[in-house]
Amino acid sequence: MTTQYVCHDRRRRDLVAAATDGNGQPFLNGIDFLEVSAADHQTLVVHFIQNLPGQAGGVPAGPPLTAGNFRIEGGVRVVDVRVETVVGTAGNVVTLATNRTGDFATYTLRIVTSPVVDEVPAGFDPLLSSVDFSFKIHCDSDFDCARQDACPPPSVPAPYISYLAKDYASFRQLALDRLAIVMPDWRERNQADLGVTLVELLAYVGDQLSYAQDSVATEAYLGTARRRASVRRHARLVDYFMHDGANARAWLVFETQADRGNVAAPAVPAGTPVVAAATAVDGGMVVFETMHPLVTLKVALNAMALYTWGDTRCCLPKGATRATLEGAKALLGLTRGDVLVLEEVLGAESGLPEDADRTHRHAVRLVEEPVERIDPLTGAVLTDVAWHGDDALPFPLCLNEFDDGGGGVKRAATARGNVVLADHGATVGSRAPGEDLQPAIVAEGQLYRPLLKGIGLTHAAPYDHASALAQSAASALRVTTRTVLPVIALRGEGETWLPHRDLFGSDRFAPDFVVEMDEDGSARLRFGDDLLGRKPSPGTAFSATYRVGNGKAGNVGAEALTQLVPPIDGVRVRNPMPARGGVDPEPSREVKLYAPQAFRTQERAVTEADYAAAAQRHPEVQRAAATRRWTGSWYTMFVTVDRRGGGPVDGAFEEALREFLEPFRMAGYDLEIDSPRYVALDIALTICVMPHTSRAVVRQALLDAFSNRDLPDGSRGFFHPDNFTFGRPVYLSQVIARAMDVPGVQSVMSVDRFQRYGEDPHGEIDEGFVPLYRLEIARLDNDPSVQEHGRLAFVLDGGL
Repeated sequence: MTTQYVCHDRRRRDLVAAATDGNGQPFLNGIDFLEVSAADHQTLVVHFIQNLPGQAGGVPAGPPLTAGNFRIEGGVRVVDVRVETVVGTAGNVVTLATNRTGDFATYTLRIVTSPVVDEVPAGFDPLLSSVDFSFKIHCDSDFDCARQDACPPPSVPAPYISYLAKDYASFRQLALDRLAIVMPDWRERNQADLGVTLVELLAYVGDQLSYAQDSVATEAYLGTARRRASVRRHARLVDYFMHDGANARAWLVFETQADRGNVAAPAVPAGTPVVAAATAVDGGMVVFETMHPLVTLKVALNAMALYTWGDTRCCLPKGATRATLEGAKALLGLTRGDVLVLEEVLGAESGLPEDADRTHRHAVRLVEEPVERIDPLTGAVLTDVAWHGDDALPFPLCLNEFDDGGGGVKRAATARGNVVLADHGATVGSRAPGEDLQPAIVAEGQLYRPLLKGIGLTHAAPYDHASALAQSAASALRVTTRTVLPVIALRGEGETWLPHRDLFGSDRFAPDFVVEMDEDGSARLRFGDDLLGRKPSPGTAFSATYRVGNGKAGNVGAEALTQLVPPIDGVRVRNPMPARGGVDPEPSREVKLYAPQAFRTQERAVTEADYAAAAQRHPEVQRAAATRRWTGSWYTMFVTVDRRGGGPVDGAFEEALREFLEPFRMAGYDLEIDSPRYVALDIALTICVMPHTSRAVVRQALLDAFSNRDLPDGSRGFFHPDNFTFGRPVYLSQVIARAMDVPGVQSVMSVDRFQRYGEDPHGEIDEGFVPLYRLEIARLDNDPSVQEHGRLAFVLDGGL
C-alpha cells in the first residue's frame, strides 16, 4: 500500500502536459505525484508528467536523472534524509531509495541540477519541480492532504465606535460622524432630508435597544432595580412582602329626623358613598363607602343622655367599660355588637359648645346585651351597657350638668348610636367587557399582562361583619399591611377571578391573578401560565369591578365626611373621629434596605427561647417564658405569659394566643398557655414627715406612689404590673428612693418589713432585695380585702 502526494496546482499540470514545440513534441516536464512505499517507508516512487530523460520520448533529452538530482528537505527530529540511489527508471516513473525514514513532519522532494547547484534542471517546470510528502503513510487523517491556498480579503481598518453612545442624541451624532468619513460629499443636515431621516430613525431604534439592554441588567438585581414590580419580585424571593399601602377607615355617625329602615330594606346599604366635601386630592373628592349595612336609623339613637344618678359633677373615669343610658331598652333598640360613640359636646367647666374637647370622642362596641332597670328614686327608665375591655375609655369623660336656661339641663357628654364603619375608596362599576383593561382581549400564544385604566387602586384588609360584632371597635381600625389585598374582581369565562399576593399556591385551574402596582399608581394584572394559576383563553374579555382610593389621602380629619351620595332626606352624616389606618405604598428604597434582612426573622419555634420570643410578638404580651416538659407520651411546651397591664390569662386569651403560636409550633409538641406565679410582697416603712406637712396628705401620696395603677399625671404606680416581669427582683433601694420622691417625706427612718407575704423573712433586708425565681412576678395590690395579693404599711412620724 502506498500513499500518493499530488502536485498542488492541477491546472498548471494540465498546461505542462499539453505544451509542445513547433514539431508537436513535448518540451517541458514536471512532477505529477509521489508515492511512499508502505513496505519500508524509505522507497519513494515519483511520477512525472512526461517520460524522463534517457527513456523513449524523454523530456528533456539528455542523460538520465541520478541520485544527485534529488534533494529532500524538511523534518524536525530527522533532518538528514537524503536519496542514496535511483533504484530504477521506467517511462515517466523513477524509484528512489532513501538512507532512512523521516519523522511526522512534512518533507519536500525537490529536483535540482546537481548537489551543488540548486537551480531547476533545464526542461523541468519550476513550479512542478517539488512536491511535499510525509513518510508516515499509515497515520490516518480525516483531512484532505491537499494544501489549500486561501486568498483572504484585504484587511480594512475597523471604524471607530464610541461605546459611550447610549441615547438618541449620541447615536445620531455617531452615525453622522461616520457618514462624514465614508461619504464626505454628503453634507446635508436638513431634517427633511431622506438621509437625515434614516439616521434619526436608526438612532431612535438604537436608543430603544440600548434602554432594553440596560433595563435587563438593571432589573436583574435588587440593589439596582428601578421598576416597582422588579423590586417586589426580588423581595418575594427572600420571603419579604412589599406592600402597596392600605386604605383608611372611619366611624360614621348618622342623625335622622325619623325612624327608617328594616331588614328587607336597610336604611343605609353597604357600599353607600360618603364624600369629604372640603377635601380634594388630585382634583377629586375623597370618597368613603360603608363596609356593612345599617339596618335601621332611630331618632332615639341620635343623642343618648348618660345618666348621672343625680350627681351634677359626675365623671366616667379613664378605663371605664360600663355606663348607664337614659331611656328604655326597647326605645333605644340597642343590642350586643352595636357601636356607640361617646362624645364630649360641652366644655366641662364652661358648658359652652366651643370649649368642648374634640379629642374626647371614643367608639365602643357593646359586648353584653343591654340591661333595663328603673331608678327607684326618680322612676327613670334606664339601660345599662357594657363594652369591650379593649375599648376602655382612654380619658376621663366628664358628665357635668348645666342649666339650659329653660328649666332643663344639658350635659357635657352624650352617647350616639346609628354608627357604621366606612373605608376609603370609590367603587368603579363593571362596564363593558375589556373596557377597563388594556389590551382588552387575551391574545393567542401570549401571557396576559393587561394594564388597569384606574389609578390608585384601593388596597384593603378583609372585613367580615359577623366576626367583627364579637370584637372591639378599636380592632376594626387596626389594620396590618400584611393582610391587605387589592379590591378588584374580574368576570370572565363564566366565573369570578380574584386577586392573590402571588401564584405560588395556585394550581393550574385556579382563576387567580396578581396585581403589580407601579410608582405612578397604575396597576398591571399578571395572570397564570397553566402551571401556577390558569391562563385565560384567547379571545376572552374581562369585565372589572374595582375601587379607587388608597393611602394617607384617606386619613381625613374629624367632621370631614359630611355628604351622602345620593343624599337621603332628613339624614345627616358625620365622622366624629379622624379616619385612621391609611398607609402609602412602601417605597422601593425601604424594600431594598429591609428585604435582605427578612430571612433573619425566625418563623419557627424549636427551643424554649424560640417559643418565648414568638409569644412576645403578640401585642398583648409583655414578657413570656417557656418550659418543655415530658407529659407521659410526648413533650408539651408550657408558655407562661405576662400580659400587659396585668390582664388575666383567661380562656379567651389562651385560645387567641394558642392560635397565634400555631404557625410557630413544631410538629410532635403540644402547646399549653400558663399564668405566671405571682409573689405577694409584705412591706412596711417608717416615714419621717417634714414639719408643717399633713401626715394624711403624705400618706395618700405614698399610697398613690406605690399603687398598681396609672396615676392622673400619666405616670405609673411603683407596683404597676408592667413594671415587673419574670424573675425581676424587687430592690429595697428602689423602694426607698421612690418614697423619698414623695413630696413631704423627709426621710425613711426604718424598714420594718420587706419580704414575701405569708412567709418568714429570709434576710431580704440585709440582702437588699427580694429574689424571684424564673416564672415568678412580684405583686403588691395593697387591697385590704385581698391581702394575699400583697400588703403595704406606712408608719408616719412628724408632720401635722
